[in-house]
Amino acid sequence: MKKVMSTVLAAVTLMGCGSASASATASSTSSIPADAGSGIADTATGRLAEIKERGVLTVATEPYWVPCEFIDPSKSGDDQYVGADIELAKYIANKMNVALEIVPLEFSAVLSSVPEGKYDLAISALAYTPERAEAMELSKGYYFTEDDAGYGILTTEDLASKITSAEDLADYTIVTQSGSLQELLVNQDVPAYKEFKRVSSMTDAYLAVQEGKADAAIVARSSAQLYIDNNPGCGLVVQDYKFELGEEYDGMRVGAMKGETDLINFVNDCIDELLGSGQYSKWYDEYTEYAKNLGISEN
Repeated sequence: MKKVMSTVLAAVTLMGCGSASASATASSTSSIPADAGSGIADTATGRLAEIKERGVLTVATEPYWVPCEFIDPSKSGDDQYVGADIELAKYIANKMNVALEIVPLEFSAVLSSVPEGKYDLAISALAYTPERAEAMELSKGYYFTEDDAGYGILTTEDLASKITSAEDLADYTIVTQSGSLQELLVNQDVPAYKEFKRVSSMTDAYLAVQEGKADAAIVARSSAQLYIDNNPGCGLVVQDYKFELGEEYDGMRVGAMKGETDLINFVNDCIDELLGSGQYSKWYDEYTEYAKNLGISEN
């Protein structure tokens, strides 16, 4: 999954993953919208029935992954969490006819809290991994990169001619987000490296390379390019190299507690509607521009 830039770092004094800690120190609850959906069926079981009874859907997210989920520093309270995934969460809650509670966490806490049953859904630009599929129920994919950007290597302009593939990383320090698909790629597809650093967010990984604390980062290429585009003069470059991944890894997913098939089937129905209308892709494009227009990503 995501799963922001430097002005947001100043605004929330984090720029890593979590709002204030790995626990839900801050959450936002939105009321049921006026055009709420038909709701959860009376025959619902398990977690879905619990959501219906309590009237609130709790969604764990790491709000530092533009344009999916991020913080608008000009807003506060419920309104500060924005992005395409936040719209997805609102859509699902709306269809359930319940209120929505956004719970900002570090990414590792997103991955652990939902399987433990602390929250209902993980919506955080999650990618498929075999480990996640074992730990959680994963929805069908709801967003697929149209340009087949995939996953690759970010490095500095000075090292761009020396680090062009995974094989070139043997003498260099690399970094990526702990618990991410990118970490899996390092473990599986990078033959050797000098040192491997894990950080709590991908923005921390970009900054580590930018500040000379690492030589290269393993990244989602489209998101890394967005960071570079929004930070002119940062001195970073995304290489053309792409890691090879099977089709099962494509698409961002929603996660639920293992065994909660009623809940994930409800989510899949919502995803089918959004894929049919193309609405999620529209949100993705809108929030890409939203982040740029905010000026939150300039150094």
